[in-house]
Amino acid sequence: MTGRHTMTRDRGTMVEDDHVGEIEAGDASSTATHVRHAIETNAFSGPITVPRRVLLGETGIETHPLVLGGSVFGWTLGAEASEAVLDRFAALGGTVIDTADSYAAGRSESIIGNWMTSRGTRDRMVVATKVGRHHDRQGLAPETVRAAVDDSLARLHTDRIDLLHLHGEDPAVPLEETLGAVGALIEAGKVRALGASDFSPERLIEARVLAANGLPRVQAITTRYSLMERRPFEGAPELVAHAQGLAVLPYFPLANGFLGGGVRRRADVRHDARGDRVARHLGRRGHRVLAAVDEIAFARGIQPATVALAWLLARPTVAAPVAGVSRPEQLEALLAAASVELHRSELVELDRASA
Repeated sequence: MTGRHTMTRDRGTMVEDDHVGEIEAGDASSTATHVRHAIETNAFSGPITVPRRVLLGETGIETHPLVLGGSVFGWTLGAEASEAVLDRFAALGGTVIDTADSYAAGRSESIIGNWMTSRGTRDRMVVATKVGRHHDRQGLAPETVRAAVDDSLARLHTDRIDLLHLHGEDPAVPLEETLGAVGALIEAGKVRALGASDFSPERLIEARVLAANGLPRVQAITTRYSLMERRPFEGAPELVAHAQGLAVLPYFPLANGFLGGGVRRRADVRHDARGDRVARHLGRRGHRVLAAVDEIAFARGIQPATVALAWLLARPTVAAPVAGVSRPEQLEALLAAASVELHRSELVELDRASA
């Protein structure tokens, strides 16, 4: 593919929610079609353009359609490096930060909380966190959920969680009991909206039936989804998400960094667990997908990661992919996807290559 040989990029390490992968990340300047909103300010300055916003389902939360994953905060990134990423994210117009009480045993939440306090950014950021997998608060029993939320609020230095995800199913606890506990938290003002992470279609249907009887409604889901991993979501999960009007927040949107284009040969693969996750995408299909992504990226003057995320944003149920970075300068390529509208022919080519 001539595009990747001609374009100049700085090689770096980009991470995604939960895991890390190698990716090429560079200047996000683009000659592509931009999708931006104009808003009126005042009679003197007139309208200004800002990155477009999307609604997260029926939560009432309006946000930039790229969620910053915080799984590496306190893990592979220390507090200072994490705060540099958060500063850049906020400066570029990002609004939603995704974390979990189990990420770095709660250190991710603490770093985010300290950052919001020191910068005075709490009211302009949307905080999404998950409960159910912290080593001290395992499962979704009502008392566990209540205690886990209180712990998260303390670490985040806030009085509310904007979007609380149940972090996986708990077959040992009746779902109505968990939802009842969440309902009490919503009534108390500690939680604004409810989401679910990696719930099966059957569990989501059960949750909707319970919501019809007065329990809190699941309004967003996080799930694994990308050009390289389509089949697990496309089918029953996607149908249920569409039917219920759920805001879909895909994690691993760059397939552990593979879709950024930094790993194309076995020789490029790191010799560790992270490299193994990227290496499994190498092969005929992976190269076919990268070739299609490269062609569009080169023609438009944007990064491969931007193309991969723009494809996700064109999916009817996707509200905002969840991705993270290891360096602040890598955020431009991710956030740029919200301003790129792929042509129908480009979407068809990406669909064909990734089928």
